[in-house]
Amino acid sequence: MKVAIISDIHGNFDAFQEVLADIDKSKVDRIVSLGDNIGYGPEPDRVIQKIMERDIPSVQGNHELAVKDEEYLNWFNPVARKSLIMTRELLSESSIQFVTELETFLTLDDCRYVHGFPPDSPLIYMFQASESRKKQIFEEIPQRLSFIGHTHTLEMIGYDGKIMEYIDLPQGITSLEGNKKYIINIGSVGQPRDTSNDAKYVIWDSSADTIEVRFISYDIAAVVQKIKVAGLPEDHANRLW
Repeated sequence: MKVAIISDIHGNFDAFQEVLADIDKSKVDRIVSLGDNIGYGPEPDRVIQKIMERDIPSVQGNHELAVKDEEYLNWFNPVARKSLIMTRELLSESSIQFVTELETFLTLDDCRYVHGFPPDSPLIYMFQASESRKKQIFEEIPQRLSFIGHTHTLEMIGYDGKIMEYIDLPQGITSLEGNKKYIINIGSVGQPRDTSNDAKYVIWDSSADTIEVRFISYDIAAVVQKIKVAGLPEDHANRLW
């Protein structure tokens, strides 16, 4: 089985379209989204409608959580909070219903899918969890692989029952070890925060036991202009470069 896993689209429909086009050429069996499909970007409704149209399973990210419950707006910095308030106004009723009904995690094919950190947090970043907490999660969760987003970066942790190993996740194919469990951070489609401004996603191949990281280029300038026209904070446009 081959599964394409995407995360943190953040209303960047241009990047999402290019990623979907690449996924469609890769002949995967399933696509799963790790949430934060909205926020920051100029076209959140188009993103959600496309996810619904393609019947892509998705979990709840922290941005969806803030649309569902406005009390969580206080979790965000002032610029992100302003963007989220504006984002809600850009969403149709059907999109709002969709994002507010998302679950905090999914389990499919011996994998756990969660936005922030296992078992089910949309808010906790992987770097915030202590070493003892990470080991506890590895030992308690039955699934061998946990896929997460939230930090917009690519990295993973392997655990053999005794030692945790922090592993870089570069572009291309990385082989997994059968005796290890993994937490895999898959980067961001719509707002990468690493050394490349390309959209990122991964393909998990269960037969080959590999993770393939795909870098996809898109028209950043067009998205920057859309953010400005929408009146969203320019910080979110500048981050794309």
